[in-house]
Amino acid sequence: MSTGGTPDKKLAKQIAIASASCGVFGREGYARASVDALAAAAGVSTRTLYNYFPDGKAMLFATVVTWTSAQVRDAQIAQIEAALNPERPPRSEDLERDLVTFSHRVIGLMTDYADHFALVRHIHAEADHVPSEVLEAWANAGPGPVSRALADAMSGLDAARLIDVRGDAMLAGAHFMALTSHSIVQLSHYGVLPLPKEQTDHLIAGGVAAFLRAYRVHRAD
Repeated sequence: MSTGGTPDKKLAKQIAIASASCGVFGREGYARASVDALAAAAGVSTRTLYNYFPDGKAMLFATVVTWTSAQVRDAQIAQIEAALNPERPPRSEDLERDLVTFSHRVIGLMTDYADHFALVRHIHAEADHVPSEVLEAWANAGPGPVSRALADAMSGLDAARLIDVRGDAMLAGAHFMALTSHSIVQLSHYGVLPLPKEQTDHLIAGGVAAFLRAYRVHRAD
């Protein structure tokens, strides 16, 4: 993020401005957040904000989105690797349980990274107003690598003959997320209005069961 000068000081200042701006973007969205409000939240003048982010709001939003996306990406991939490591695949009898546990942990990240998911909610709502380069930066920083990591995990389950991805591990991963998290994300508005535990449990269990009905390898006794 540094723009020159004394790297450590400039980077620290950019991080401070980006951190303060995250909350503003999360509340107001991209279109409604003004440069004045962003500067005020960071405790700097608009001139100072432009000194650190010469392209203004678009550059600042891209920085915030890619920065928070990287944090969430790392957390999501860590959960994938912990639950679905191809080198240590689940036992067949534990697969459903492990997928349910994994899904709960992924959903829990909406609470752990509430500011980021507020940004994502606005990105989807304002996709026609967010610069295309920002959308691309977000996809490259977060959703893209996570989708590939999940596809690798699905390939591992396929190799262990626990599921059959029918030659398309990326699609299997997309189906898994759609079945286990999409309804929760939408109903909770990206975690803004958390669902009752019983409803979350029901949606995840049902989603995992539906996924396994479609993809599980049934072995002959």
